[in-house]
Amino acid sequence: MSGHAVTQPAQPTCAPSRAARELGLKGSEFDLAVHLGRIRTAPDDTGGGRRVTRAELERLREEKGFPEALRESVRAVGTTAGAALMEISSARFTRLARAGLLIPVKFYLNRYRAVVWLYLADELRQFVAGKENSALLHQRMPQSMRRQLDEGVDRRPRNWRGRHLGFLLRQATDPWQRAGALAAFLDPVQIAEIVKDPYERAHLHRFRPDPPSHGAPGSPAAQLAERLMTADDPDEIAWLRADLTQTLREARGHRPAPRPAPRETPAEPEPEDHTHEDRVPGEPERPRGLLARLLRRGSRPRPS
Repeated sequence: MSGHAVTQPAQPTCAPSRAARELGLKGSEFDLAVHLGRIRTAPDDTGGGRRVTRAELERLREEKGFPEALRESVRAVGTTAGAALMEISSARFTRLARAGLLIPVKFYLNRYRAVVWLYLADELRQFVAGKENSALLHQRMPQSMRRQLDEGVDRRPRNWRGRHLGFLLRQATDPWQRAGALAAFLDPVQIAEIVKDPYERAHLHRFRPDPPSHGAPGSPAAQLAERLMTADDPDEIAWLRADLTQTLREARGHRPAPRPAPRETPAEPEPEDHTHEDRVPGEPERPRGLLARLLRRGSRPRPS
């Protein structure tokens, strides 16, 4: 044997838009399926984003109930449809969601720039099927939960962030990308406190994903999406900071952040030695520099 490694031929792949058409999914349904891990993607060798292998498409086609089962697994519903599916009032649905018992899978902003949370229909059905949840659906809620809700508790943003972080971490392929995913949920002040080095901070920023697109950059809608992406609960901030600190240690060991090459300082020229210039052999050396000026000043006649 020659000892050379055998290069495996690259698997044929297709772009996400092509894969969505072949799977009978809308673009938003395909994105959500990838987000949830229903569809596995692979990084593009040319750096053009992620793609879907033909083998993955075949795997999905062979699953029972395709394509209806795949489409139903990513069906997302709002409060009204979700409440109808669970056979409860919209008000109770909202209170369950605010209490953190129903976890949003995504959100959008309506024309009034109000946040509309969406939930997986599959997960709502599973909640209804759980016998332990029967009292929450049909009886008076526990007093502790009612008290928290009356105080304004709303765990929907935090639960969505936790879910979105899981998606970003699944897509990450090295420690710097994982660190960037964690940093995406902290504000710049928090990041500056953790990452003191400006070159390291700039490198981390390259891997920091943006919030889901909602409006043009800088628009009120985009600013609202950015606020929803940023952790605001003290416990949430604490564990994000701890995880980012640990992941940065791994990233530094994996590949230090690049730094500009040090500039070379040109060597100063050697001072020319004029000590022995224009000397007559046998003539004593003439004083130069400060000594010469002092001697000349002392030899001038003083004014009478």
